[in-house]
Amino acid sequence: MTNPLLGTLSLVPVTSLYAALNAFLTLALGLNVSRVRAKHNVFRGDGGHAGLVAAIRAHGNNAEHVPLALILLLLAELGGGNSTALHVFGGALLVARLAHAFGMLRGSPVQAAGALLTLVVQLGLACYVLWLRPWG
Repeated sequence: MTNPLLGTLSLVPVTSLYAALNAFLTLALGLNVSRVRAKHNVFRGDGGHAGLVAAIRAHGNNAEHVPLALILLLLAELGGGNSTALHVFGGALLVARLAHAFGMLRGSPVQAAGALLTLVVQLGLACYVLWLRPWG
């Protein structure tokens, strides 16, 4: 798919892959919010339902953290980052977000592990982007 301004997605295949996979996760979490809202007949706020609060926060937290990580992944890929390193970061991000969402929705301590891994991925990517940056 060619765009006269951006070229082709083949220029950033790793970021494209993890952006799409994380988009599917965000969409699934959004659909879950709608499902839980319909179940409780609550279409504004959370109605005091703990399950709806968890669904809203799982979706919201994902929407808060994934964009920054994907921007950093894109910058690393455009900066010439190693494909293996990019896949490690992208894969770790996806695992972290899945773990966090599962933990939020199920009340599991894996939520904390997912949150911590997300922050580690963001920090690692930020450092990697700085390391790749030409200092001229």
